[in-house]
Amino acid sequence: MAWPIAEVARMSGVTARTLRHYDEIGLLPPARIGSNGHRYYEERQLLQLQQILVLRALGVGLSEIARILGDQVDELEALRGHHLRLIAERNRLDSLAATVSRTIADLERSRRDGTPMTSINRPENLFEGIQPAEIDESLRDFPEHAEAARRATAAMTPAEIEAGQRERTARMVRLAELMAAGHPADAEPAQDMIDEEYRLLGEIRTVSVEEYLAIARSCTENAQWNAAYEAISPGLAAYQRAAMEAYATARLS
Repeated sequence: MAWPIAEVARMSGVTARTLRHYDEIGLLPPARIGSNGHRYYEERQLLQLQQILVLRALGVGLSEIARILGDQVDELEALRGHHLRLIAERNRLDSLAATVSRTIADLERSRRDGTPMTSINRPENLFEGIQPAEIDESLRDFPEHAEAARRATAAMTPAEIEAGQRERTARMVRLAELMAAGHPADAEPAQDMIDEEYRLLGEIRTVSVEEYLAIARSCTENAQWNAAYEAISPGLAAYQRAAMEAYATARLS
């Protein structure tokens, strides 16, 4: 059985224009083109379209989707892999919802009773379940590194993602402690912390000095990232940026 492009657009929620674009870039050619010039899709193309939309929902770019579809051998195994990624995303969202719910309850109690938020005693709890988009946002002018970061995250299990987030938060807390102790951003203790972060960043992809400075600027210029630092300690975003810029000048130039 074959379905015309208009019917596929209706069933999938994808516009006919997008389907034509997928055909033009070789991502989803139709099963055939009729004598009237209309595109027709069969079961195999519908399954492929499902995979494309699932991967898009997971934040995968079109070029990476083309590579994934080109590399896969067995559609069933591919769908099993997508299913695991969707479950991981569901679990991440459940964890994020629980974190926000706890924070709301804690903030309401704090305002009602006039007492400090209990979650501040362990600030890393504020970020449980959050998979930051800072790299994508801060590197929007550097799509190659953003894509590498997305691929690295996609290959992780939910437990690995959560462990990585906790470790990132712990490093932020340690840097806040150095700031509170009066260590300048360009002093050795802070620079050692930045060196550790730089080496971890390099495990995703080697970045140029320009890219690294773009990340540093995002500590204060990206609202979401700035808020994450400031939630741990006021002034931490500027301190992190200054430390990274000092690192770039001293060790990367």
